[in-house]
Amino acid sequence: MAGKGRAQQNEWAAALTRGPVEVLDFFLPLWAGTALGASAAEVGALTALETLVSFVVRPVAGALADRVDRGRLAAFGAVLYGLSFAGYAATPGLGPAFAAAVLGGVGGAVFWVSLRARVGEGLGADKAAFSKLFAAEGGGTWVAFVAAMSLVSRIDYRGVFWLGAAACAVAAVVMLAPAGPVPAPRKAGGQGFGQLGRRLRPMLLLVVITALAEAGVALLLLLHLQRGHHLELPQIAGVFLPGFIVYTTLPEYLHKVTGRLGRTTVLSLAMGSSAVFAAGLSFAPNPAVLTGMWVLSAAAFAAAVPVEQEIVAEAAGVSLGRAMGIYESATLLGATIGTFSAGLLYNAGDGWQAACLGAAAILLVGATLVRPVLRAVTPQGA
Repeated sequence: MAGKGRAQQNEWAAALTRGPVEVLDFFLPLWAGTALGASAAEVGALTALETLVSFVVRPVAGALADRVDRGRLAAFGAVLYGLSFAGYAATPGLGPAFAAAVLGGVGGAVFWVSLRARVGEGLGADKAAFSKLFAAEGGGTWVAFVAAMSLVSRIDYRGVFWLGAAACAVAAVVMLAPAGPVPAPRKAGGQGFGQLGRRLRPMLLLVVITALAEAGVALLLLLHLQRGHHLELPQIAGVFLPGFIVYTTLPEYLHKVTGRLGRTTVLSLAMGSSAVFAAGLSFAPNPAVLTGMWVLSAAAFAAAVPVEQEIVAEAAGVSLGRAMGIYESATLLGATIGTFSAGLLYNAGDGWQAACLGAAAILLVGATLVRPVLRAVTPQGA
């Protein structure tokens, strides 16, 4: 029962935090340009700063997560996240917004690394732990988007940011609530960053490919809906929402499929299917078809991401914090490359189709690498 209580804590905290963060990522460029008068370069610098800080801090967060109580560390990260939201909501100008970005980068690194390491503690008792976490994040995302889209016209962007700060505060309280005995931190016998990095290197390549494609395709879809089909914010959100609902409902069912077919088969099929759907996006004639293709892409990513997290956690042994720090860094690296490349390619002449087909090609390469990678990383090779 204690393990179940800890799992529910993890899932609630993930849902309460992921939703506002995704809304912030969606709103921040729009808000900074209109409310703060930021140029395109300044908006890019604002988002890049948070990404850079998070990338630098994640290994440190991983080391801390192997030394201190992971629940309390995650609560601290949620508090920093909340302060970042409050900073955006209260900032009088662009300067303090950069300070809020720094807080968000540190908070995000600490929260997600420690939370995923805490989830990994329960993997022996519940093989679906990461699938349930992924579903919780998806649920938090679509609920937050529905709320934000409904309220932004009444309370403005700043009001939405205040609600994000409140949600992060609740997440911190959830993580601090008692949920049975706390496992003692492992202080000895774990793997260092160098040893873990060498062991996980093949798997990290797949993680980077998945994150690159997922973030790149999402940005491409956003840009194409806005600039190619001239949709407004609520209409764009309507296209994305079914995919977020898929993230919520499918992961646990897909985990059962993984148990029957094996990780190698599911991960290969997921990446291959993602490639087909990414290519299909480039030929979709209207937003309705784009919505359908995005739903199928979301289903494939919902199958792939929890499997990758599970493999990394199992390979970590007792060094879950360090392993999740490395994993989160690889995810962030892939997402950064994906969004940057997607933005550049979309501005080219036939950039929409070229970018979608490029993402498809990368995913196909990843699909062919799954079997040798899993043989190298996992004892059973499956």
